[in-house]
Amino acid sequence: MSDEKVAVGRDYTRSNAELAARWKIDVNRDPYSIPLEELDPAHDDLFGANKVLPYFERLRKEDPVHLSETGPYGRYWSITKYEDVMFVDTNHKLFSSDMRNGGIRLGGERIEGEPDPLTYLPMFIMEDPPKHDEQRKVVQPMFTPQNLADLEPLIRERAGQILDALPVGDEFNWVREVSVELTGRTLATLFNVPQEDRHKLIHWSDTVERIGDPEYFETPEEAFKELWNCWEYFDGVWKDRLANPGSDLISMLAHGESTKNMPPNEYLGNMLLLIVGGNDTTRNSITGGVLALNQHPDEYKKLIDNPGIIPNMVSEIIRWQSPVAHMCRTAMEDVEIRGKTIKKWDKVAMWYVSGNRDDEKIDRANEFLIDREGARQHLSFGFGIHRCIGNRVGEMQLRILWEEIMKRFKRVEVTGDPKYLRSNFIRGITELPVTVRV
Repeated sequence: MSDEKVAVGRDYTRSNAELAARWKIDVNRDPYSIPLEELDPAHDDLFGANKVLPYFERLRKEDPVHLSETGPYGRYWSITKYEDVMFVDTNHKLFSSDMRNGGIRLGGERIEGEPDPLTYLPMFIMEDPPKHDEQRKVVQPMFTPQNLADLEPLIRERAGQILDALPVGDEFNWVREVSVELTGRTLATLFNVPQEDRHKLIHWSDTVERIGDPEYFETPEEAFKELWNCWEYFDGVWKDRLANPGSDLISMLAHGESTKNMPPNEYLGNMLLLIVGGNDTTRNSITGGVLALNQHPDEYKKLIDNPGIIPNMVSEIIRWQSPVAHMCRTAMEDVEIRGKTIKKWDKVAMWYVSGNRDDEKIDRANEFLIDREGARQHLSFGFGIHRCIGNRVGEMQLRILWEEIMKRFKRVEVTGDPKYLRSNFIRGITELPVTVRV
């Protein structure tokens, strides 16, 4: 593997600026002009410029199981078709998620010996059974239908408060004023921490996705130091919940049989998992939905004419945005897919963002259709044992928010250019200038 790639859980010898310059590419180049063996969709700059979708279009057509070896993330296979993503995702014995085997995102590599506890942050999504199953079961009760039903009135109240505070007729950043606000308030409730601390949660979530971004951190070590501030905060919460247990996620972890004795780096890892999972995916779907409706005015008219379509629209938004662009696995034995032999220990990237646009599986997949039949049959939440544990909370926040938007505004109008997150993992939007009309 290249010594010049950005990877969580390894030593870093170069600055983020040096790494970004080393792997800088022409994001406007036609991907069909690139020799197929050189095509690598994992460049973060392609996501930051929102130019990656044509790369996946070509791979689906010409090489749906594609080997890359010379890019910033070293040797890995791109899985770009819906059915192939499903095959990998639902075969956890063939394909490992364990962090010691390389983990769930590009850049991770197999770890031999004892890892550095300051940068090795294990979490249950990066474990295989039985440990994965045991730790996941600890927090699963938070997401029962009854708990979600109990949470709904509070989310609706907060969504209303957020929308009522917006400056009607004036431009503002939808991401900061709405998307982040709603998910931050929900996270603080799930953790039972003060609402004024929600901005810390958002900050740590942002830090995870910007570890290798030179615009935010000179070196990855700086980002990890910031993440350990998250541990210091939640260490205090943990100690409080040992003495005063409740029904929140921290109480569940502190008293769960398989989680109560976690070392600090594992506790931090699982907290970051819950923060990122509860924030980044939902907030980017909230933002992506506003952008998609503005880019497809006929669909916005369908919504205006029939607000009852919102639950179905929510699923279509999540498919269209694909807020988690990829998840990785490591092959535990030689596996053949579409005539290609993936060798034992090879890294495999399941590109959800590509599978969600596979027109062999999804009719008119490259169109945004809020009345799409079977809209929930998307890949964005994953499948198998690692399917997103909080998917119903995310869907509920989106549904409630749009129900409240339609009560108040004629339109949420995009009035400026969006800015995108420079990350091949979270397909995010960092800024979306909008103006609300009544």
